[in-house]
Amino acid sequence: MRKHLFLYACLLITSIASANTIIVNNIQELNQANTQAKPGDIIILKNGNWKDVTISLNCLGTKEQPITFKAETPGSVAIIGKSCLKIGGTYIIVQGLTFKNGYAGKNAVIDFRIAKNQLANNCRVTECTVNDFNNKRMEENYWVSFSGKKNEVDHCSFAGKKNMGVLMAIILDDDRSRENFHSIDHNYFGTRLPLASNSGEIIRIGVSEHSQFNSNTQVTDNYFYHCDGETEIISVKSSNNVVRNNLFEECQGGVVLRHGNYNTVEGNVFLGNGKEGTGGVRIINKGQWIVNNLFYKCRGVSFRSPLSIMNGIPNSPAYRYVQVSDAVIANNTWYNCAPASFCEGSDTERTLPPVNVHLVNNSFYNNKDGIVYKTYDNINGFTFTGNNINKDLQQKVMTGFERTVFLNPPAVAPAIVMPVNNKNSTISDSLQEIAKQKLGHSLSLKTGFEDLSLYKKILENAHNNCGAPHFSENKFPLPTIKKSCTDANALEKALAIPGVNLVIDLTGKSYVFTKSLVITTNTEIRSAGKTPISFTMPGNSSPAYLLMIQAGQSLKLTNLSLDLSGLHVSNVISTDTSGAANHSTFFLSNSFVKNVSVDGAFFSASKSSVCDSINITGNSFEKNNCELFSFENEKDKKGYYNVEKMTISNNKITNHTGTILNMLRGGNDESSMGPDLLFTKNTLTNCKPSGANATAAIWLWGIQRTVIGNNSFTNCYSNCELIKYEDAVRADHTLINNSVKASGVIIKDKYVH
Repeated sequence: MRKHLFLYACLLITSIASANTIIVNNIQELNQANTQAKPGDIIILKNGNWKDVTISLNCLGTKEQPITFKAETPGSVAIIGKSCLKIGGTYIIVQGLTFKNGYAGKNAVIDFRIAKNQLANNCRVTECTVNDFNNKRMEENYWVSFSGKKNEVDHCSFAGKKNMGVLMAIILDDDRSRENFHSIDHNYFGTRLPLASNSGEIIRIGVSEHSQFNSNTQVTDNYFYHCDGETEIISVKSSNNVVRNNLFEECQGGVVLRHGNYNTVEGNVFLGNGKEGTGGVRIINKGQWIVNNLFYKCRGVSFRSPLSIMNGIPNSPAYRYVQVSDAVIANNTWYNCAPASFCEGSDTERTLPPVNVHLVNNSFYNNKDGIVYKTYDNINGFTFTGNNINKDLQQKVMTGFERTVFLNPPAVAPAIVMPVNNKNSTISDSLQEIAKQKLGHSLSLKTGFEDLSLYKKILENAHNNCGAPHFSENKFPLPTIKKSCTDANALEKALAIPGVNLVIDLTGKSYVFTKSLVITTNTEIRSAGKTPISFTMPGNSSPAYLLMIQAGQSLKLTNLSLDLSGLHVSNVISTDTSGAANHSTFFLSNSFVKNVSVDGAFFSASKSSVCDSINITGNSFEKNNCELFSFENEKDKKGYYNVEKMTISNNKITNHTGTILNMLRGGNDESSMGPDLLFTKNTLTNCKPSGANATAAIWLWGIQRTVIGNNSFTNCYSNCELIKYEDAVRADHTLINNSVKASGVIIKDKYVH
């Protein structure tokens, strides 16, 4: 035996001694190193830009001696241009690469698969960064695609995904990728802006057609920050996965157990901090366990509720809603969260209430809303045991909730509240036996999330041990430059200044344009006084726009008095027409706009563009013949839209011909929060449609949330439609305190209140 051990040790020493450290300067040398690599080799990529490269690694390391590909200096090897990384070998480690200033096209940025028959197994990507590495907005791809088995992504940073597609996808398309035991751990998932469509998840584990297969993916010890892409931050669409010890901070969404069975969500901290739309866990399907999680001021509603237990569909296909059964929700705390939602989504299709659902030893503390849960269907299938609520709560609750005095939140951990007398409760032996098998430990007999040391550990890990050490999401502020422009030529030159915050003062009276202008940096155009300014573009060519806001930029028009009677364009202002992924903003305030006569609109949102916010405040519009604000180009019926939040407030619109506002969000997708429209305190007088076949003055199709209130409509769109609501899925419309005199009718649907 000793002889065998001695020989093994000699062989191991010989093998280590034969391992090489190889420095490569370009993709050709890297490809050669991959072909020749032996177990234990370390291949170092020289610092610098690696442009338009497809890195394919299919060498074969061993458990004891993986093959490592690493940056010379972590963070200083920049993969740029049209580039991607494909791994199809075994025991390969990739370390310290940065993907930026580029895109991957149809490929995943990082793919644990080279080809159909070349999958990665036991491979690891660590300390890498993918930052703003986007295709055009509608060109879908993943940033990370898992195939094979036992692969790991750890201590990596991901931020700024704006194009369509899940950031990280686990593929289960055949047996080689099922029962995979992949690990996603100690990563930083940074800002993902609302995508304005479906497919904005951070992590998706499987898809509906593979939902009955086990994935066994472990998502542990990660930090999710401002992940607002859509309602699902983590979308679980397979079975026997674990989401544990993660921090979700101010994310507009939640962990959604969408398909598949027997998944576990344990020991996570959800810090909503009062931010709108912040959620928790949504439950669908069979055997889901939600144990020992902390939810702090999570304010999502409906599908985004901090706890949402869905209704199911009879004989549901895999891609819809399978009835909830055999769920356990135990030892969690909800502190000043929006009410939990039981039988969420109940309608004429989703008619099956959950069955055999156990809510055990949870704490619901709420001195904000007066209630801790809402029910939308029969809850006879729920069992409530040992749950605590604060004593002063007004709601009449079910048996199984006990009114309790809570300790004041301790200063060291303001999210944790515990009952004064947190006495042991009784949990059935059968449930405890399942817990031991599923969790590896029994359920606590105490109520709520009470582990202060775990709370501190999760926060410390998130802030000190997640993500690539060399990555920072902080952006340096741009310098501000001011320019005075007396004519169109000077304005054109000023707009060509790159990489600044640009402030332009219009000091002339007449601006004669010979071509369209593009806003390529954050720009404010203003006037010192109220002197009328004319914008003209002679000729019959009628270009598509006068001003186009490039994706990612902001345009502010303030304190202007504009006569646009000589402007021959299709639209006065347009968003980016290229389909780029970056988000824009537009603000118009304290301005006077008159005599617009164009075939299109004063402001037109181009197809595939998206604005975070548009704010139209304190303006006067007079004698215009056009559509004022047009958001009607997303006709694909897939839930796409062009603006997340739009405010039109305190404006006067007089003697206008044409539609005021068209907004479209087609299809029946329910994964996003927008658009969100606020139309308040506006005065409309003597307005009329542009023709016999015109749509309503304000036409809203599929808009998720609106407030139209405290407006005055006088002699507007008489004998036709003033406001028209149309919705395919649930929406929230407030119509309140409007004065309507000698004006058209308002067409409501069931979501208007």
